[in-house]
Amino acid sequence: MTTRYDVAEHLRTPEEMAAYLEACLEEAEDDAAFIAKALGDIARAKGMTQVARDAGLSRESLYKALSGDRSPGFDTILKVVGALGLQLHAVAAQNSMAKPVGPADPENAECR
Repeated sequence: MTTRYDVAEHLRTPEEMAAYLEACLEEAEDDAAFIAKALGDIARAKGMTQVARDAGLSRESLYKALSGDRSPGFDTILKVVGALGLQLHAVAAQNSMAKPVGPADPENAECR
């Protein structure tokens, strides 16, 4: 008999959860459902009921949003990330071909 591997059983610390999400974000490219599934793995490791409560969502809504079958709204992603005790950060892509725009001094940049 083969046992199915469940990553949620191996995510024990906040650092492991953050590292897992970081790896999934790098792998996913533009696949939002893949990222949602990764968040679902972390939520299962922490306990779906508690994460749903902390995110202000019903447990059923949380399961649907993080099933990987669809791409949840960004507001849901932000709520779940916060409920998981994680933060999202932006960094410049290594091989970014984008031209710089906006203020020349990032210290003076404001988010409006």
